Amino acid sequence: MKVGFIGLGIMGKPMALNLLKAGHEVAAYDHHQENMDVIAAAGGQCRDSAAAVAEDREVIITMLPNGPQVKEAVMGKDGVLETAAEGTILVDMSSIAPLDAQEISRACQEKGVQMLDAPVSGGEPKAIDGTLSIMAGGEEAVFQKVYDLLLCMGASAVHCGDIGAGNTTKLANQIIVALNIAAVSEAFTLSTKAGVDPVKVFHAIKGGLAGSTVMNAKIPMITEGNFKPGFRIDLHIKDLNNALNTGHEIGSPLPLTAQVMEMMQQLKADGCERDDHSGLVKYYEKLANIEIRDN
Repeated sequence: MKVGFIGLGIMGKPMALNLLKAGHEVAAYDHHQENMDVIAAAGGQCRDSAAAVAEDREVIITMLPNGPQVKEAVMGKDGVLETAAEGTILVDMSSIAPLDAQEISRACQEKGVQMLDAPVSGGEPKAIDGTLSIMAGGEEAVFQKVYDLLLCMGASAVHCGDIGAGNTTKLANQIIVALNIAAVSEAFTLSTKAGVDPVKVFHAIKGGLAGSTVMNAKIPMITEGNFKPGFRIDLHIKDLNNALNTGHEIGSPLPLTAQVMEMMQQLKADGCERDDHSGLVKYYEKLANIEIRDN
């Protein structure tokens, strides 16, 4: 399949590489030449704008930081809609506000372009090994056309409803992940402050009801003091901001989300915004004056 890929960051680059490995013809664009060089070295094409990427593609994938960047890449000058042919499918795999996805979809419809919003979960490790969880919104028939393509990048792809449903599902995911990291951080700060080995606590509770994918992924990082980002704090702030704004718009209070958002804002103020979101533990470590490390 002829695929266009716009946005080759921490997530987008390995996703595009997995499409190439699966045998798809990929044309890519990114603001950073070094990212495009990686795609070119793997057999992909590099183009100089989003419009150039869209010229002859059956499917165009965008993987960008937030709604404004997606709007610019799709609807702006030298954007996808300047050149995309009628019947082209746009799959926005960025994590953006549901209302932004709906706005972009309306602009696509005016040009005869079909759209899915299909954000992902799993972070850089799962982007690299092609096991992301993909949640999609849009027409079921359009989803089925690209289902096999999505599974080149993910272990699962689920159709969640109309346009915006994918990003609504992602917001729910991001709330659960953030609150889970906060709960893990709070609990392990308590146990460490009480003098109990955090690694032993982890092995004791991971098989019970408190066990979670989040704890399994993040506690080893925390105990090693490894905060290399798989998913950065500043990006999680962006997602929680979208969640809070969406909650306000539809009248759904999010008090716990707001609390964790303020914790992350404090970490940003402390210069930790580019840490992995497991760095949320630093908020608790600072309060308790202790570090959770495997000594």
